[in-house]
Amino acid sequence: MTAADGRVADAVRGSWVDTHAPRAWRPYLRLARADRPIGSWLLLLPCWWSAAFAALATGQPLPNLWHMLLFAVGAVAMRGAGCTYNDLVDRDIDAMVERTRSRPLPSGQVTARQAKLFLAAQIGLGALVLLALWQPFAWAVGIASLAVVAIYPFMKRITSWPQSVLGLAFSWGALMGWAAAFGRLDPPALLLYAASILWVIGYDTIYAHQDREDDAIVGVKSTALLFGDRTPLFLSLFYAAAVGLFAAALWSLAAPVLAYAGLAAFAAHLAWQVRSLDIADPDLCLRLFKSNRDAGLIVLAGLMVAALLAAVT
Repeated sequence: MTAADGRVADAVRGSWVDTHAPRAWRPYLRLARADRPIGSWLLLLPCWWSAAFAALATGQPLPNLWHMLLFAVGAVAMRGAGCTYNDLVDRDIDAMVERTRSRPLPSGQVTARQAKLFLAAQIGLGALVLLALWQPFAWAVGIASLAVVAIYPFMKRITSWPQSVLGLAFSWGALMGWAAAFGRLDPPALLLYAASILWVIGYDTIYAHQDREDDAIVGVKSTALLFGDRTPLFLSLFYAAAVGLFAAALWSLAAPVLAYAGLAAFAAHLAWQVRSLDIADPDLCLRLFKSNRDAGLIVLAGLMVAALLAAVT
């Protein structure tokens, strides 16, 4: 990575942002992590799970496709907004960390004022998506998520558990699909939310192991630093609890057996992550973190097939 090409050190080379996006847009797209869609996937999947839960609850063969589309657009917009806000708050810290100092703000490709305007535009798009749900209760639930998003970047300065706050934020979609469908929150959605929080704590602990040495030097905290060599043990506990809460959510929903088959495959994937983990290998940590997109899609597939079969039999 060179200052001239503006690329970020830990981004994948040759992404569509590098090769096809207009040059003037590239710093903003990198600021929103548009070249790294894994974050949007991980924000979106709980939304789609929740929409699939609503389909199972109502006997529909498919989730509400309009909601699914809106959640996809909203996840991209709000993930980008979250990254922009996080980078604004952390730009001085990012300048001291090898993996992040080439990001658009600490490297000077984007000014703080420009980033704030870009943040406002992304939040505006997210607001339009929320309004398009045409469900006042869902509007209130969506707006409430902003409080969690606002405090997240500061948590690593004051607690060794910033991953738990990220879990609260990234799992919010587990509430949104149900709220949009029913205008309320019921036990299946709340249990799904709790399961997703523990899943996020697990996978973000894996992600945080990439930076634990720099984090220790800079003075920020994480579960990766807290758990250290005990990470596989704690990861096993969080993932097992996530699977258990997900099973409880399915039980409260009276979900068909096939939905549990998807959950079993999800559990097997998480067990593979724990067995494969080497916290001293940053590249492996990143690959395992990214594999959670596939884990989440496995669950979604099981839910959608279960809903379809339940509706036609």
